[in-house]
Amino acid sequence: MSLVFAGICSHAPGITGRAHLADPTVKDAFHGAFRRMGEELRAARPDALIVVGAEHFGNFFMNNMPSFAIGMADQYEGPIEDPKWIGFERTQVPGNAALSKKIITEAMQTVDVAFAEEWKFDHAIAVPLHFLTPKYDLDIIPVNINCQGPPLAPLHRAWAFGEALRRAADSVPERIAIVGTGGISHWPATPDSGKINEAWDREFLDRWSRNDKAALLSYTDVECYRDAGQGAFEIRTFISIAAAARGQGTIRHSKPIPIFAVNCTIGVMDIA
Repeated sequence: MSLVFAGICSHAPGITGRAHLADPTVKDAFHGAFRRMGEELRAARPDALIVVGAEHFGNFFMNNMPSFAIGMADQYEGPIEDPKWIGFERTQVPGNAALSKKIITEAMQTVDVAFAEEWKFDHAIAVPLHFLTPKYDLDIIPVNINCQGPPLAPLHRAWAFGEALRRAADSVPERIAIVGTGGISHWPATPDSGKINEAWDREFLDRWSRNDKAALLSYTDVECYRDAGQGAFEIRTFISIAAAARGQGTIRHSKPIPIFAVNCTIGVMDIA
């Protein structure tokens, strides 16, 4: 059929696990924007949702770290984290192995892709699904871009991967939605956790909204690390969505919430 929805969102575990510590007004505004994105997604009537995340050593580690991986199972489980810590219960999440295989096979025509028949979702996928598909009634195709262990795939390869996902989505009869999850500037699991470079985030989101390929691909890992922390390596997931959607983006919500350790972001992009 075709790609019918594209968006981006934050995935920090504090969004749910530390919700009780945030200013209720600020927290409610963000959670409300997250849920409205879910309503918008479901209104597009997708048969499956591709979630492009950056997992955190829950399934892939330095003994085997693919640059790009796609799940190929009929069922997944998440979150892998302690439910008391992340703020919601572990559950079974439906997949679609046959559809995943079609997506993987087509993507492989231009990008080397690993696949996994077993996958336990960490917060990179589990937190967004908690808001976007709260009934867990939509087939999920999980995707991971390595944003944790250097050497990282160059940004132009993340763009090429997004193009491959778009081509794959357009090649199957099902209606496909795609969402990229991650942070922009953030310093997770460091003494600087909670630090946010709001100006850097605004500039990146402006480039993303304009789908300015040259500007998006101009960042270097050295610059990202210096100005926006190691968490900013996750811009790869947002870049892949821009490449897949090809349209113009709209930021529905963007506000630093230090207790969540990230600039809490919701955005959608037109499908061109």
